[in-house]
Amino acid sequence: MALGKPFKVLSLLGQSEKFSILLTHRSKEDALLFESNAVAQLTAAEVQIVKKNYKPMTDSFYACLGVLQFYPEDDQQLFLVMASGCVSVGKIGDSEIFRLTQASFINLRSPIPDEDKVSEVKKVLNSGTFYFSWSGTSEPIDLTLCEQKRSFTKETDNRFFWNRTMFLHLLRFGVDCHEWLLKITCGSVEIKTVYAGIKNVKAAIISRLSCERAGTRFNVRGTNDEGHVANFVETEQILSTESEISSFLQTRGSVPLFWEQPGVQVGSHKVRLSRGPEASCSALSKHLKILKDRYGKQVIVNLLGSSLVGSKEGEATLSSLFHTQHTTDENHSDIPHVLFDYHQEVRGNRGLDKLEHKVQAYLAEFKFFYIKDTNVERIQTGTIRTNCLDCLDRTNCVQTFFGLKILEGQLRAMELLEKPQNYTRFEEVFRQMWINNGNEVSKIYAGTGAIQGGSKLMDGARSAARTIQNNLLDQSKQEAIDVLLLGHTFNTELTSYARSLLPSHYLHTPPTVLRAMVRRWEDYIIQKPLTVIVGTYNVNGGKHFRSVVYKDLSLSDWLLDAAKIARSSSLVSLEDGELDNPADIYAVGFQEIVDLNAGNIVAASSENKKAWGEELSKILNRDRGYVLLTSLQLVGVCLYVFVRPELIPYIKDVATDSVKTGLGGAAGNKGAVALRLVVHSTSMCFVCSHFAAGQSQVKERCEDYAEIRRKILFPMGRSLESHDYVFWCGDFNFRLDMDKEEVKEYIGRQDWSVLLEKDQLSIEREKGNVFEVYEEGEINFPPTYKYDLFSEDYDTSEKCRVPAWTDRVLWRRRMPLREKYEPPDWNPGKCIHYGRAELKQSDHRPVVAVIQVDAFAVDEERRDQVFSEVIKQFGPPDATVILSSDDPSVFLMEDSDEIILEQLSCCGDVILVRHLGEELWITFSDGLAALAASKLIEVQVENYIVHIRLKTEDWKNHLEKEMALCINSNIPLLAPGEITTFTGLNSGFNSDYVMEQGRGMMTLGFAPPRSEGKAPSRPPPPRSPATERKLLENDLVTQNGSSGPPSGKSSTKQSPTEIFPLSMKLPVATVDLSMTLSQSTVDHPPLPPRQGSLNQSNPTSPKDSPKKITPNLPTVPLRISALPPVPNRAGNGPNNLPPVPLRQAGAGPPPIPARQLPIIPPRK
Repeated sequence: MALGKPFKVLSLLGQSEKFSILLTHRSKEDALLFESNAVAQLTAAEVQIVKKNYKPMTDSFYACLGVLQFYPEDDQQLFLVMASGCVSVGKIGDSEIFRLTQASFINLRSPIPDEDKVSEVKKVLNSGTFYFSWSGTSEPIDLTLCEQKRSFTKETDNRFFWNRTMFLHLLRFGVDCHEWLLKITCGSVEIKTVYAGIKNVKAAIISRLSCERAGTRFNVRGTNDEGHVANFVETEQILSTESEISSFLQTRGSVPLFWEQPGVQVGSHKVRLSRGPEASCSALSKHLKILKDRYGKQVIVNLLGSSLVGSKEGEATLSSLFHTQHTTDENHSDIPHVLFDYHQEVRGNRGLDKLEHKVQAYLAEFKFFYIKDTNVERIQTGTIRTNCLDCLDRTNCVQTFFGLKILEGQLRAMELLEKPQNYTRFEEVFRQMWINNGNEVSKIYAGTGAIQGGSKLMDGARSAARTIQNNLLDQSKQEAIDVLLLGHTFNTELTSYARSLLPSHYLHTPPTVLRAMVRRWEDYIIQKPLTVIVGTYNVNGGKHFRSVVYKDLSLSDWLLDAAKIARSSSLVSLEDGELDNPADIYAVGFQEIVDLNAGNIVAASSENKKAWGEELSKILNRDRGYVLLTSLQLVGVCLYVFVRPELIPYIKDVATDSVKTGLGGAAGNKGAVALRLVVHSTSMCFVCSHFAAGQSQVKERCEDYAEIRRKILFPMGRSLESHDYVFWCGDFNFRLDMDKEEVKEYIGRQDWSVLLEKDQLSIEREKGNVFEVYEEGEINFPPTYKYDLFSEDYDTSEKCRVPAWTDRVLWRRRMPLREKYEPPDWNPGKCIHYGRAELKQSDHRPVVAVIQVDAFAVDEERRDQVFSEVIKQFGPPDATVILSSDDPSVFLMEDSDEIILEQLSCCGDVILVRHLGEELWITFSDGLAALAASKLIEVQVENYIVHIRLKTEDWKNHLEKEMALCINSNIPLLAPGEITTFTGLNSGFNSDYVMEQGRGMMTLGFAPPRSEGKAPSRPPPPRSPATERKLLENDLVTQNGSSGPPSGKSSTKQSPTEIFPLSMKLPVATVDLSMTLSQSTVDHPPLPPRQGSLNQSNPTSPKDSPKKITPNLPTVPLRISALPPVPNRAGNGPNNLPPVPLRQAGAGPPPIPARQLPIIPPRK
């Protein structure tokens, strides 16, 4: 049965006031009605009545993907998304997999298509990277699940469910989405048929891109605060027949630290750490925990460069920090970290054998998944996580290498190596499929295919295309991805308030509920007073801060002791104890950190930034500990933020931005840098700026302020005004409109009030041109500009500039949502010190402000309680009531509907009326109106009583189910309770027998011993097959009692059972070691069967067996005399070994792993 185009979209005829859409399906009698932002599932009888009033809008469609809802400029937009083009990529079982090639958007609010608002989202969906499954006879497979997970669960993995937010609108009105919508996943799917004798084998490579941190190459890097990384892809290598399935899973993902590559990226790309090392520990630990929870045992293969010179310096720094942070994390010391500089080690097709030496033991331990006739024969117990910088080209090559190494074991398990040419055939197919997979994954993240290294011309063209795509087009693509995944929660005033207060899945509740939660923020928050110190300093090129002229002066006089010095000098009067509390956050801004010459404007040096950062770190840690959260530089403007280490776990959503205002916005000699964060649940933004200079350039300075305020934009559409607190410091360059000598006279008298009357900034603030809602501390210190270097004299040069307060610190606090006036107890923040320090290395004096603010944290228990109250208050989201009567004939009266609607008009606006059998269904514009109608209980129509009840009485649970769709799943790779233990290379010898529930089988696991906490040692050099055979025979003879060490001495040789890492399916009562190598996961030709058997002394029936049996293996007698000779390969006798395909030329025989099965090379 083919998919076809069963869906049709019809629109209401005529010029009706209400725009209405009807969605029908060829094989369904029901239909979906979209009208007035509501959805109704019409019965067959209703469809027959209303269908004649509708006409088809467009051609038919293959599938419905849901409703996209978002709010551009606070105006709700609803678009029905349909699949109008798709191509089949193959079948897996009874399900056919389709690639989406064209999506159509139908406006649900107007007959005007208005597709320009969703044009970028349409481009993303039409990019050919989205897939869905369909079956005409049974339930289609869930593409979000790998084969191993699919064997024990049907729960969708929301990480790979890309259109989940499109389901919400229909779920809200009770529509069965399973019957009407299809799930799509982003990534790559390729399926091919390979014939192995009489068997028809499906070979597939499926890659699933996680939507937890999705985006484009230079817009989304590293990790977020939840531990989700960019470009996280789960890739599965599958072989399947009618009765067997084998799969092998790998993962890739960006380096789980906070890093980025800012600016225009051409050629080599410089890496910048967006947070300090200490600030990355928490996210890294979360990421590794997520990996272990979801995929079991882990091995990290890090392919980044290691050279600290040249173009790879940033890579090496990132790699070193990743390795250091990981290996020093005691919670995840059980995860090996394999460093492999791909560009240094690999030349052409050579060099990966070195990587094989490091990971082959883990590949053998983790194994692969294999199921036969619904019986799970093997499971994969862990995955290898591979990363390079982009997780594209180098990662593709290494994952291909791993996949092909496991392929032979998969083929042996499925008994597909009967002929020598079979392996070669499958290897060629999968090698090409892995190349195609790399291209598809690369297109999603970088915009072009992978750079394979095969063709310099093609690689050069793709590199040039990447440069254009990443620098010019990716920003709009990133916004489209955010809209697709976040829907109506993206970039609205309401959600800007809610993000700091509520978990992300709460943002998908109805806007009325979300607005009520924001308005009641004081009911579930806990006050957290914080002290924020903000400093600003124009360092005049930063050349003199180490000068010996004033070596007794230190930055501590400015940042640590300024307030105490001022108090001791009686310049200010402060209450006891106000300055004794340590600062929680330091924000230190600099201007002219480098000379503002042409060279630095084009490409500013970061040496001064690094030097100032080290100096600040040393100074701030004099009395108490502080760690660098992040820093940002724009030519001469630089901003550092330091926090107390105790605050790090409570800080999230750190982001930076910069705005150039020099030369009309083209140059960064003037401009601003901004940094935002959320501490506890309070959002803060710090801005450091340098405005236009000149005594008379007041208008230009006001324009700089407006430009910076308008252009600063953080991820998720967050603007400057969307933060609870904004702290703005810098050299604003506003002057005093007075004569210089007159100014000096007032300075001598410390008559600051007269001078402030002529202060340009104060005048412009009163006019409302700049900083109109900002606060500033009381100025009771002399002007900070302009001094002669190393002098206390104001400017004595030819220009004789007028002294002025050019260096300022201001702040503002955002009002609660929709509040026009300040609440009675409103506290915008208290400035307990505002002054300057006498550092004379520049022509400016540094300024510092100590501000106490009221931050807040959310009480989760109280928040959930308030949420329940709000949900109960606002009624059901479907806003529908059902009217019934003891005498249903009342609804057949000619004017009964008008009478009922007139009586319900006091409750709210009615948008839909439906007659369903003996009931009348009425839908209101919101749930609050429906709740009010239900409280009427009944209405009277002439002599009839009509009862009213809600359609969804338990709407709280219904809403929680909606929200659960927006929570990322945590489905483990291992079935809960099925496998309780598995062997690990980080533990000693483990011979646990683990019962699989309900199958009457058990899994044996043997692993080579390893010292606790030590990395796996390098395998010994390979030995000849004769030597290995002799050693093995000696071991067997020793175990059999023929010979052995003297009494009282222990043998240093291992038993054969310890040499072989096995995973065997055996009956519980008998354990027979007479098996072929096809039952193990080791990837090489089989040895002949061993003679003898291992008998358990106390066999137990499967019925009475416990779930876990741990026999004392060293005491079990082995009745094995010797290995039989290896039979000749020639001929077709029953004892001959099956032919094995030759290895690639030049590869040579693989090394013998430590304490693993010896490898016998093929004979030629």
